[in-house]
Amino acid sequence: MKKQKFLFVIGILTMIIGISMLSVMAYRKISRDLHRQKLMNENIVIEIPEIHIKAPVLEGTENTVLSVAAGHFHNTGEVGKGNFCIAAHSSTIYKEYFNNLKNVQNGMKILLYRPDKTYAVYEVSNSLIVNPDEVWILDDFGDCRITLVTCTDDGSQRLVVIGNLKSQE
Repeated sequence: MKKQKFLFVIGILTMIIGISMLSVMAYRKISRDLHRQKLMNENIVIEIPEIHIKAPVLEGTENTVLSVAAGHFHNTGEVGKGNFCIAAHSSTIYKEYFNNLKNVQNGMKILLYRPDKTYAVYEVSNSLIVNPDEVWILDDFGDCRITLVTCTDDGSQRLVVIGNLKSQE
């Protein structure tokens, strides 16, 4: 009889702990999703529909920025003007916004939505691998382009995707 009561109490405690853990994980996921949605409503948003990339773009490329969003490199172009350069992680540790960037193909559309709901459409024209110290990719080339930067799978180099401006509204 004592053994049955003991097992019953252990079973109840296990259920309570399990439900508590699930509740905490659900709360964290909902909080992250709400925060992401807030960032997407208040900032520029990048989207590449064909490879399921959609992320808010904040100013800067510090880890505090890249841990929650994609980041716009300081002193590079604006949406629809110059070389608008964006970096994001492709990692399971951080927000993996650019994980699918390795699947990009020439001709794919890159959409940038401004907070006022106007947008620019770019078309992928090139992708290449560079070393981390090759910052020439951030230069102004005298045209209107977007440059996306992320790490390669092993993290030793950078995958760079370039798109040319096609239209904007």
